[in-house]
Amino acid sequence: MRLRCAVLDDFQSVATTVADWSPVTADVEVVSFTEHCTGEDELASLLADFDIVVTLRERVAFPAGLFERLPRLRLLVASGMRNSVIDHAAARRHGVTVCGTASTATPPVELTWALLLALARGLVTEAGAMRGNGPWQSTVGADLHGRRLGLLGLGKIGGRVAAVGRAFGMDVVAWSHHLTRERADEVGVGLAPSKEALLESSDFVSVHLVLGDRTRGLIGPAELALMRPTAFLVNTSRAAIVDQDALLDALTRGVIAGAGVDVFDVEPLPAGHPMRTAPRLLATPHLGYVTRANYATYYTHAVQDIRAYLDGAPVRLLG
Repeated sequence: MRLRCAVLDDFQSVATTVADWSPVTADVEVVSFTEHCTGEDELASLLADFDIVVTLRERVAFPAGLFERLPRLRLLVASGMRNSVIDHAAARRHGVTVCGTASTATPPVELTWALLLALARGLVTEAGAMRGNGPWQSTVGADLHGRRLGLLGLGKIGGRVAAVGRAFGMDVVAWSHHLTRERADEVGVGLAPSKEALLESSDFVSVHLVLGDRTRGLIGPAELALMRPTAFLVNTSRAAIVDQDALLDALTRGVIAGAGVDVFDVEPLPAGHPMRTAPRLLATPHLGYVTRANYATYYTHAVQDIRAYLDGAPVRLLG
Protein backbone atom coordinates (compact mmCIF):
# COMPACT_ATOMS: atom_id res chain seq x y z
CA MET A 1 0.00 0.00 0.00
CA ARG A 2 1.45 3.37 -1.06
CA LEU A 3 1.99 6.18 1.40
CA ARG A 4 0.07 9.41 0.85
CA CYS A 5 1.75 12.82 0.47
CA ALA A 6 -0.08 16.17 0.70
CA VAL A 7 1.45 19.19 -1.02
CA LEU A 8 0.02 22.31 0.59
CA ASP A 9 -0.57 25.76 -0.92
CA ASP A 10 0.18 24.82 -4.50
CA PHE A 11 -1.58 28.02 -5.57
CA GLN A 12 -0.29 27.94 -9.17
CA SER A 13 -0.75 24.13 -9.62
CA VAL A 14 2.92 23.68 -10.52
CA ALA A 15 4.35 21.55 -7.70
CA THR A 16 4.07 18.30 -9.64
CA THR A 17 5.24 19.74 -12.97
CA VAL A 18 8.31 21.84 -12.06
CA ALA A 19 10.01 18.79 -10.57
CA ASP A 20 10.32 15.10 -11.44
CA TRP A 21 8.38 13.09 -8.86
CA SER A 22 9.00 9.71 -10.54
CA PRO A 23 11.62 8.64 -7.95
CA VAL A 24 8.84 8.34 -5.36
CA THR A 25 5.57 7.78 -7.21
CA ALA A 26 5.85 3.98 -7.02
CA ASP A 27 5.76 4.28 -3.22
CA VAL A 28 3.86 7.52 -2.68
CA GLU A 29 0.55 8.95 -3.88
CA VAL A 30 0.98 12.71 -4.27
CA VAL A 31 -2.03 14.99 -3.76
CA SER A 32 -1.71 18.73 -4.41
CA PHE A 33 -3.95 21.30 -2.70
CA THR A 34 -4.38 24.64 -4.47
CA GLU A 35 -6.48 26.36 -1.78
CA HIS A 36 -5.03 27.61 1.49
CA CYS A 37 -6.21 25.78 4.58
CA THR A 38 -6.71 27.86 7.72
CA GLY A 39 -7.19 26.79 11.29
CA GLU A 40 -6.02 23.73 13.18
CA ASP A 41 -9.35 21.94 12.90
CA GLU A 42 -9.43 22.28 9.12
CA LEU A 43 -5.81 21.16 8.81
CA ALA A 44 -6.30 18.19 11.10
CA SER A 45 -9.25 17.04 9.01
CA LEU A 46 -7.52 17.65 5.67
CA LEU A 47 -4.29 15.87 6.60
CA ALA A 48 -5.65 13.01 8.69
CA ASP A 49 -5.03 10.41 5.99
CA PHE A 50 -1.55 11.56 4.94
CA ASP A 51 1.82 10.11 5.95
CA ILE A 52 3.87 12.91 4.37
CA VAL A 53 3.23 16.66 4.09
CA VAL A 54 5.12 19.17 1.95
CA THR A 55 4.51 22.68 3.24
CA LEU A 56 5.42 25.93 1.51
CA ARG A 57 7.68 28.31 3.44
CA GLU A 58 5.96 29.41 6.70
CA ARG A 59 2.48 29.55 5.24
CA VAL A 60 1.04 26.85 7.55
CA ALA A 61 1.91 26.51 11.24
CA PHE A 62 2.51 23.09 12.74
CA PRO A 63 2.11 23.55 16.53
CA ALA A 64 2.17 20.77 19.08
CA GLY A 65 -1.61 20.46 19.03
CA LEU A 66 -1.67 19.71 15.32
CA PHE A 67 0.98 17.00 15.59
CA GLU A 68 -1.14 15.35 18.29
CA ARG A 69 -4.06 15.19 15.87
CA LEU A 70 -2.03 13.70 13.01
CA PRO A 71 -0.91 10.29 14.31
CA ARG A 72 -0.34 9.02 10.77
CA LEU A 73 2.11 11.79 9.86
CA ARG A 74 5.72 10.61 9.58
CA LEU A 75 7.54 13.13 7.37
CA LEU A 76 7.15 16.91 7.10
CA VAL A 77 9.09 18.68 4.33
CA ALA A 78 9.36 22.47 4.55
CA SER A 79 10.75 24.60 1.73
CA GLY A 80 13.88 26.42 2.85
CA MET A 81 16.22 25.51 5.68
CA ARG A 82 14.60 27.67 8.37
CA ASN A 83 11.01 27.46 9.59
CA SER A 84 9.79 29.29 12.69
CA VAL A 85 6.19 27.99 12.65
CA ILE A 86 7.00 24.30 13.10
CA ASP A 87 7.20 23.03 16.68
CA HIS A 88 10.28 20.89 16.18
CA ALA A 89 10.23 19.49 19.72
CA ALA A 90 6.64 18.33 19.23
CA ALA A 91 7.59 16.79 15.90
CA ARG A 92 10.31 14.76 17.61
CA ARG A 93 7.94 13.64 20.39
CA HIS A 94 5.48 12.36 17.81
CA GLY A 95 8.11 10.63 15.70
CA VAL A 96 7.83 13.05 12.77
CA THR A 97 10.97 13.69 10.74
CA VAL A 98 11.27 17.30 9.53
CA CYS A 99 13.38 18.10 6.46
CA GLY A 100 14.08 21.26 4.48
CA THR A 101 15.19 22.25 1.01
CA ALA A 102 17.68 24.65 -0.51
CA SER A 103 16.56 28.08 -1.70
CA THR A 104 18.21 30.97 -3.49
CA ALA A 105 18.61 34.63 -2.57
CA THR A 106 18.06 35.81 -6.14
CA PRO A 107 14.22 35.95 -6.27
CA PRO A 108 13.75 38.13 -3.14
CA VAL A 109 16.57 40.43 -4.26
CA GLU A 110 14.88 40.93 -7.62
CA LEU A 111 11.46 41.52 -6.03
CA THR A 112 12.96 44.04 -3.63
CA TRP A 113 14.15 46.08 -6.57
CA ALA A 114 10.87 45.64 -8.43
CA LEU A 115 9.04 47.16 -5.46
CA LEU A 116 11.58 49.90 -4.89
CA LEU A 117 11.64 50.98 -8.54
CA ALA A 118 7.85 50.85 -8.82
CA LEU A 119 7.54 53.07 -5.75
CA ALA A 120 10.20 55.51 -6.91
CA ARG A 121 8.62 56.04 -10.32
CA GLY A 122 4.94 55.76 -9.38
CA LEU A 123 4.49 52.86 -11.79
CA VAL A 124 1.25 51.50 -10.32
CA THR A 125 -0.44 54.90 -10.42
CA GLU A 126 0.80 55.73 -13.90
CA ALA A 127 0.10 52.30 -15.40
CA GLY A 128 -3.39 52.34 -13.89
CA ALA A 129 -4.03 55.76 -15.38
CA MET A 130 -2.94 54.56 -18.82
CA ARG A 131 -5.31 51.57 -18.71
CA GLY A 132 -8.17 53.66 -17.36
CA ASN A 133 -7.75 56.65 -19.70
CA GLY A 134 -6.68 58.72 -16.72
CA PRO A 135 -4.35 61.70 -16.62
CA TRP A 136 -1.12 61.70 -18.62
CA GLN A 137 1.74 62.02 -16.10
CA SER A 138 0.38 62.70 -12.65
CA THR A 139 3.42 61.81 -10.52
CA VAL A 140 6.99 63.06 -10.24
CA GLY A 141 9.48 60.23 -9.81
CA ALA A 142 12.12 59.98 -7.11
CA ASP A 143 15.72 59.66 -8.27
CA LEU A 144 17.94 56.77 -7.22
CA HIS A 145 21.34 58.04 -8.37
CA GLY A 146 23.01 59.96 -5.58
CA ARG A 147 20.33 59.05 -3.04
CA ARG A 148 20.91 57.01 0.09
CA LEU A 149 19.75 53.40 0.37
CA GLY A 150 19.65 52.18 3.96
CA LEU A 151 19.70 48.42 4.48
CA LEU A 152 18.55 46.83 7.71
CA GLY A 153 20.54 43.62 7.44
CA LEU A 154 23.51 42.82 5.22
CA GLY A 155 23.40 39.05 4.90
CA LYS A 156 23.14 37.03 1.72
CA ILE A 157 20.10 38.92 0.42
CA GLY A 158 21.01 42.32 1.81
CA GLY A 159 24.48 42.10 0.28
CA ARG A 160 23.06 41.48 -3.17
CA VAL A 161 20.54 44.30 -2.79
CA ALA A 162 23.47 46.54 -1.88
CA ALA A 163 25.33 45.58 -5.05
CA VAL A 164 22.38 46.67 -7.20
CA GLY A 165 22.09 49.92 -5.27
CA ARG A 166 25.73 50.68 -5.91
CA ALA A 167 25.20 49.94 -9.62
CA PHE A 168 22.49 52.60 -9.63
CA GLY A 169 24.97 55.05 -8.14
CA MET A 170 23.33 55.12 -4.74
CA ASP A 171 25.05 55.81 -1.44
CA VAL A 172 24.44 52.53 0.40
CA VAL A 173 24.67 52.17 4.17
CA ALA A 174 23.66 49.27 6.38
CA TRP A 175 22.95 48.43 10.01
CA SER A 176 22.03 45.43 12.13
CA HIS A 177 22.70 44.40 15.70
CA HIS A 178 25.65 42.22 14.71
CA LEU A 179 26.91 43.96 11.59
CA THR A 180 30.68 44.52 11.59
CA ARG A 181 32.76 47.03 9.72
CA GLU A 182 34.58 44.12 8.10
CA ARG A 183 31.33 42.85 6.56
CA ALA A 184 30.34 46.35 5.43
CA ASP A 185 33.75 46.86 3.85
CA GLU A 186 33.51 43.46 2.16
CA VAL A 187 30.24 44.46 0.49
CA GLY A 188 31.47 47.99 -0.17
CA VAL A 189 28.87 49.92 1.83
CA GLY A 190 28.92 52.30 4.75
CA LEU A 191 28.26 51.16 8.30
CA ALA A 192 25.53 53.25 9.90
CA PRO A 193 26.34 54.09 13.54
CA SER A 194 22.81 53.18 14.65
CA LYS A 195 19.39 52.12 13.43
CA GLU A 196 18.15 55.62 14.14
CA ALA A 197 20.92 57.25 12.11
CA LEU A 198 20.15 55.00 9.16
CA LEU A 199 16.43 55.78 9.25
CA GLU A 200 16.97 59.52 9.58
CA SER A 201 19.41 59.78 6.68
CA SER A 202 18.03 57.32 4.10
CA ASP A 203 15.85 58.05 1.11
CA PHE A 204 15.00 54.36 0.75
CA VAL A 205 15.01 51.78 3.55
CA SER A 206 14.89 48.04 2.83
CA VAL A 207 14.52 45.28 5.43
CA HIS A 208 16.61 42.09 5.13
CA LEU A 209 16.71 40.60 8.62
CA VAL A 210 15.86 37.26 10.17
CA LEU A 211 12.86 37.43 12.49
CA GLY A 212 13.82 36.88 16.12
CA ASP A 213 13.42 38.35 19.58
CA ARG A 214 15.70 41.29 18.76
CA THR A 215 14.12 42.10 15.41
CA ARG A 216 10.43 41.61 16.15
CA GLY A 217 8.85 45.08 16.12
CA LEU A 218 12.21 46.64 15.24
CA ILE A 219 10.43 49.30 13.19
CA GLY A 220 7.59 50.84 15.15
CA PRO A 221 5.94 54.27 15.48
CA ALA A 222 9.06 55.97 16.82
CA GLU A 223 11.26 54.57 14.07
CA LEU A 224 8.83 55.46 11.27
CA ALA A 225 8.65 58.99 12.67
CA LEU A 226 12.41 59.29 12.20
CA MET A 227 12.16 58.67 8.47
CA ARG A 228 12.01 61.52 5.99
CA PRO A 229 8.54 62.36 4.64
CA THR A 230 9.97 61.75 1.15
CA ALA A 231 11.41 58.33 2.07
CA PHE A 232 10.18 54.88 1.07
CA LEU A 233 10.22 51.64 3.09
CA VAL A 234 10.44 48.17 1.51
CA ASN A 235 9.91 44.94 3.44
CA THR A 236 10.35 41.59 1.70
CA SER A 237 11.68 39.89 4.84
CA ARG A 238 9.18 39.17 7.63
CA ALA A 239 6.07 41.15 8.48
CA ALA A 240 6.61 41.18 12.25
CA ILE A 241 9.86 43.13 11.91
CA VAL A 242 7.72 46.17 11.05
CA ASP A 243 4.80 47.02 13.33
CA GLN A 244 1.88 46.64 10.93
CA ASP A 245 -0.48 49.02 12.73
CA ALA A 246 2.25 51.64 12.97
CA LEU A 247 2.99 51.29 9.26
CA LEU A 248 -0.68 51.66 8.33
CA ASP A 249 -0.90 54.79 10.46
CA ALA A 250 2.26 56.26 8.95
CA LEU A 251 1.01 55.63 5.42
CA THR A 252 -2.43 57.06 6.17
CA ARG A 253 -0.97 60.23 7.71
CA GLY A 254 1.77 60.63 5.11
CA VAL A 255 4.59 60.26 7.62
CA ILE A 256 6.56 58.55 4.82
CA ALA A 257 6.13 58.78 1.05
CA GLY A 258 5.25 55.14 0.60
CA ALA A 259 6.01 51.50 1.29
CA GLY A 260 6.41 48.29 -0.68
CA VAL A 261 5.39 45.23 1.33
CA ASP A 262 5.47 41.56 0.34
CA VAL A 263 4.92 40.00 3.79
CA PHE A 264 2.01 40.17 6.21
CA ASP A 265 1.05 39.05 9.71
CA VAL A 266 -1.68 36.85 8.26
CA GLU A 267 -1.23 35.14 4.91
CA PRO A 268 -3.06 34.92 2.61
CA LEU A 269 -4.22 38.41 3.48
CA PRO A 270 -7.99 38.30 4.27
CA ALA A 271 -10.44 40.12 2.03
CA GLY A 272 -11.14 43.56 3.38
CA HIS A 273 -7.89 43.77 5.32
CA PRO A 274 -6.72 47.42 5.56
CA MET A 275 -3.38 46.48 3.99
CA ARG A 276 -5.25 45.81 0.74
CA THR A 277 -6.42 49.41 0.40
CA ALA A 278 -3.94 51.48 2.43
CA PRO A 279 -2.80 54.70 0.73
CA ARG A 280 0.80 54.98 -0.48
CA LEU A 281 1.20 51.19 -0.21
CA LEU A 282 2.36 48.84 -2.95
CA ALA A 283 1.44 45.38 -1.63
CA THR A 284 2.25 42.04 -3.26
CA PRO A 285 1.09 38.56 -2.12
CA HIS A 286 4.42 37.23 -0.76
CA LEU A 287 6.02 36.80 -4.17
CA GLY A 288 9.59 37.00 -2.89
CA TYR A 289 10.35 33.31 -3.43
CA VAL A 290 7.82 32.65 -6.20
CA THR A 291 9.82 31.96 -9.35
CA ARG A 292 9.96 28.89 -11.55
CA ALA A 293 13.61 28.18 -10.77
CA ASN A 294 13.07 28.50 -7.02
CA TYR A 295 9.99 26.27 -7.13
CA ALA A 296 11.96 23.71 -9.11
CA THR A 297 14.57 23.70 -6.35
CA TYR A 298 11.97 23.40 -3.59
CA TYR A 299 10.07 20.52 -5.08
CA THR A 300 13.07 18.68 -6.51
CA HIS A 301 14.59 18.69 -3.04
CA ALA A 302 11.24 17.68 -1.54
CA VAL A 303 11.29 14.60 -3.77
CA GLN A 304 14.87 13.91 -2.69
CA ASP A 305 13.88 14.31 0.97
CA ILE A 306 11.02 11.85 0.57
CA ARG A 307 13.18 9.33 -1.27
CA ALA A 308 15.93 9.56 1.33
CA TYR A 309 13.41 9.11 4.15
CA LEU A 310 11.93 6.05 2.46
CA ASP A 311 15.45 4.65 2.10
CA GLY A 312 16.08 5.13 5.81
CA ALA A 313 18.66 7.92 5.47
CA PRO A 314 16.91 11.31 5.83
CA VAL A 315 18.72 14.39 4.50
CA ARG A 316 18.51 18.13 5.20
CA LEU A 317 17.09 17.56 8.68
CA LEU A 318 15.60 20.58 10.50
CA GLY A 319 15.15 21.25 14.18
